[in-house]
Amino acid sequence: MQEIAPGIWHWVEVHPRIKIPVSSYYLPDERVVIDPVGPLRALPVFEEHGAPTDVLLTNRHHYRASGEFAERFGATVRCVREGMHEFTHGEVVEPFDFGDELPGGIVAHRVGAICPDETALHIPSREALAIADGAVRMKQTDPLGFVPDAFMDEPEQTKDGLRESYRRLAELPFRHLLLAHGEPIAFEGREALAAFAG
Repeated sequence: MQEIAPGIWHWVEVHPRIKIPVSSYYLPDERVVIDPVGPLRALPVFEEHGAPTDVLLTNRHHYRASGEFAERFGATVRCVREGMHEFTHGEVVEPFDFGDELPGGIVAHRVGAICPDETALHIPSREALAIADGAVRMKQTDPLGFVPDAFMDEPEQTKDGLRESYRRLAELPFRHLLLAHGEPIAFEGREALAAFAG
């Protein structure tokens, strides 16, 4: 687990179901975790900076280890309302709406295109934007790319919709791009997202 920019901690774990590495983030000052995988790697940072009070999901599929965070730390798990139908096995999840200001002053923005609940989280206090599944970057040397076509119902239409959303999001003030799938882009994230959106 490492601090990739002031107040933004990043860690990677293999997702227990899909068996690929996925990214999670902790914002100690805001006491917020985004898209968490197993908490064990992050425990030393929580012990130093304080346990999270809130878990924010960038889409319904990123519940991951949220239940462990709720149980261990008493954190409240939150997902956009359009994704709430996913939680039918006793998960305790609070809905939010696009445009809402969430804990830590974080604002939820609609991405859509790939799924109705695809969400971007703008974090003004950290100059950051967290995005879900539309864009990936598996190595630090890779440019941003789309998730594979197999994960899209209509790939070309979905890519057009994602580009449109990312162009809009690239107008927000941020420097750090936090990806759920792949390596984050610190300090040059806005420029990278704008170039990717075309």
